[in-house]
Amino acid sequence: MMDRSQKYLFYVVGEVEKRGMPSEIALLPMIESAYNPIANSRSKAVGIWQFIPSTGRLYGLKQDWWQDKRRNVVDATNAALDYLQKLHALFGTWDLALAAYNAGEGTVSRAIAKNKAKGLPTDYAHLKLPAETKDYVPKLQAIKNIVSNPNQYGLYINSIPNKPYFTYVEAPAVIDADLAANLAEISYDEFLLLNSEHRRPLIRTNEKTQQLILPINAADTFVKNLSQNEKPLVSWNIYQPKRNEKIKTIANKFDMEESDLIKANDLNPQKSIKPSTIILVAKKEGTETNANQDIDESKINKETKSENSTKPNKYKVKRGDTLTKIAKKYGLSVDELKDINQISISDIQIGSTLRLQ
Repeated sequence: MMDRSQKYLFYVVGEVEKRGMPSEIALLPMIESAYNPIANSRSKAVGIWQFIPSTGRLYGLKQDWWQDKRRNVVDATNAALDYLQKLHALFGTWDLALAAYNAGEGTVSRAIAKNKAKGLPTDYAHLKLPAETKDYVPKLQAIKNIVSNPNQYGLYINSIPNKPYFTYVEAPAVIDADLAANLAEISYDEFLLLNSEHRRPLIRTNEKTQQLILPINAADTFVKNLSQNEKPLVSWNIYQPKRNEKIKTIANKFDMEESDLIKANDLNPQKSIKPSTIILVAKKEGTETNANQDIDESKINKETKSENSTKPNKYKVKRGDTLTKIAKKYGLSVDELKDINQISISDIQIGSTLRLQ
């Protein structure tokens, strides 16, 4: 975890300091994700800051077929710090802000209201919060103590270089991810850790160019090798399946292994591909790619969006309802439903309203 965090800590610490926030907040991703940008939770929380889909969208983290900005360390860090500052403004102290980051605003607000009604103190130490949340702030303080003075705990931690590890470089609008790594002369795994928001082996934008994140010592190498590169930048085409066209049929059509087609597109082999979606297929040698053409994203995702639009934003709890029944009815997990509504218990009251998105 410490080795992985060293890629990002200089940047995160700098952003925390710019905002005048407590320095230990830069260590929060150690609790949330072990500083793993591709970490996923049962409640569909993603990235080093573990944003659930709805909160991520609320703070400008785009999520679509091509990318998930919750996994972009720079964008997610700025969003997380915005959110934490909002929580601090709402609750007045950093320990309560951190508790709300963990358990949700609603959980902390209800705990405060209960204590007020009983005439009890409303500080963090006196609130009745979930066990995980009660341990959250002490755990963060413990990590700060260890990082600040590892020898006291019989540990050795490599010192964190006081300089940035990564930088942005300009790249073509469309490029294979593995080629980008090769041009930078870094491993594919290292490239993905820095550019983990990209969900496909083809990285593309509708703009003229795009920004990739690379180690500082690889940035000039990438620029030089790109300028001298004479090979195609893209080995993929964009394909729209025909109705009832099977994965095996498509793989055979484009001389691909089924497993490669499934992996590239994150397909479920047990389900048919909807004809309104797109997938990536191998570009046949000697042919031009269509991956550099502008794509009407709204048209591509039309069916998915229409399915989402049929799901109401809210649901009023009826007699006999449980979180499990409601979650199943609307295609959610119980954990996701809890996170969206910022509740930590499974008990729900008849007549109460739950958010579904």
